[in-house]
Amino acid sequence: MKTPAMTDAPPRRHLTETLEISRIVTGLWQVADIERGGDVINPDLGADDLERYLNAGFSTFDMADHYGSAEIIAGRLLARRRGGAGPQICTKWCPPPGPMTAEIVRAGVQERLDRLGTDSIDLLQFHWWTFEHPAWLDALHELTRLREDGLIRTLGVTNFDAAHLRVALSDGIPLVSNQVSFSLIDRRALGPLSDLCADTGLSLLAYGTLCGGFLSERWLGTLEPDDIADWSKMKYKRFIDETGGWDGFQAILRAAKTIADRHGASVANVATAWVLAQPAVAGVIVGARLGERNHAQDNARAFSFTLDGEDFALLEQAFAQTRPVPGDCGDEYRRPPFLTASGDLSHHLADLPSAYTLEEDAERGTARLLSHTAWEDIAGYCRARRVGNRILVSGTTATAGTDRAVAPEDAGAQATFILDKILGALTALGATAGDVVRTRIYIVDEADTEAVSQAHGRVFAEIKPANTLVVVAGLIGDHRVEIEAEAVIAG
Repeated sequence: MKTPAMTDAPPRRHLTETLEISRIVTGLWQVADIERGGDVINPDLGADDLERYLNAGFSTFDMADHYGSAEIIAGRLLARRRGGAGPQICTKWCPPPGPMTAEIVRAGVQERLDRLGTDSIDLLQFHWWTFEHPAWLDALHELTRLREDGLIRTLGVTNFDAAHLRVALSDGIPLVSNQVSFSLIDRRALGPLSDLCADTGLSLLAYGTLCGGFLSERWLGTLEPDDIADWSKMKYKRFIDETGGWDGFQAILRAAKTIADRHGASVANVATAWVLAQPAVAGVIVGARLGERNHAQDNARAFSFTLDGEDFALLEQAFAQTRPVPGDCGDEYRRPPFLTASGDLSHHLADLPSAYTLEEDAERGTARLLSHTAWEDIAGYCRARRVGNRILVSGTTATAGTDRAVAPEDAGAQATFILDKILGALTALGATAGDVVRTRIYIVDEADTEAVSQAHGRVFAEIKPANTLVVVAGLIGDHRVEIEAEAVIAG
């Protein structure tokens, strides 16, 4: 067994020239779990706990608008440290889909500022429930303006897949980070998301690195639990089940334990070190249960050794005994299998408002969708129309607001935005992507064929509708691609 030397202070990483974070970020999601019974953590006692992490060199804290009183607790810590070496605060705004006007976005940010008792947020991270509602991009542009006004120092997102992150970046949003699930169990971020980070310089902040505490010696060789009390373990047990169950999980634990013993570390240290070794990752978020226990000392041991080729190979052998988590990062919040603390979110998603107005003619058995653009009245058409079990979606471009072309230099990003709008129209008329029987794609540059086709395949790879793609002489304005669709609802 190797005996590593302990580091003097946890290492840090620059997200920007002006924002430096500790590579292990203290996460406060479990404040909501602690408080779910109605007892709220005393903010001063909670701030005492945060100060212990800060004094140990773990100066960066992650929270959100819905993490109970986490922002208020962090605000108490900020108040104590005014004028001195203060913490870095990363919080999230997770609004319900709907119109994202300047007033709505500013109010959401102002609530964060008020709860934190500060005039500027170090890192504001934005979450959006369904990309079928296109106002997410409006919100990011409004947040960019608030960044320019100084209310936000840096801007990030959370639970974005690679395709939608690319849309935002190609549309000029100055994002510095994307917070996603990333662990020995959930390795999706090693795919397209890491490739995009390598191309753009954007960083990942990884959560779920310890799978709610499952990645520890405590669970090695144990029977599968049938009664889980806390939200965090409820969530990550779903990940374990999806990737091959308890036996596959135990294979990873055994490999991590072997590596931990070699380096005089813990399984949690190995799990943390593996994620931190991935080039796209700036920091990992390790949760804290305030008032119960402090993991600063054990967290610091993750920096006392370096994983070598033998370690990585052993883990790869264990990974081969499991299945990958399906889809891309963030999909667990938007489509089956829903790997969240509360499980199936389909009812929640069904209750979210549509971006369109539905007008039904019961007498004729028809319905139409309107997006209320000026051209619908000028040209006399609708976004989509349903006749019986057949739905026709008009030619759709990547247009935000009234007439602005999204991502004017990126046809692939435009195709992603377009397909989301088409899916939103289908949902509003009672159909799904699986009901689509034909799509037609018009592009202005043959060189865009692959990027647009990849965007189409991301949605329809398993469905495989009939498809036509043609190169046309031109489209209006900065639009590089236009797509139309037809669907038939079975039965």
